[in-house]
Amino acid sequence: MKFLKLKEVMVKTALSRSAIYRKMNEGEFPKSVNLGDRAVAWVEAEVEEWMENVLQIRI
Repeated sequence: MKFLKLKEVMVKTALSRSAIYRKMNEGEFPKSVNLGDRAVAWVEAEVEEWMENVLQIRI
């Protein structure tokens, strides 16, 4: 299992910071994991699963 920091998630998904947090709030993107004081990350496998789902629903 690997954690991704925000910048890594942004590069991997091509989403902006605001888009990531907006989609999280709407329940459309994996939630971040609190790693401590002012540190959050995302589980890489969850981000990759989200990306696969996006590909599956495209027309």
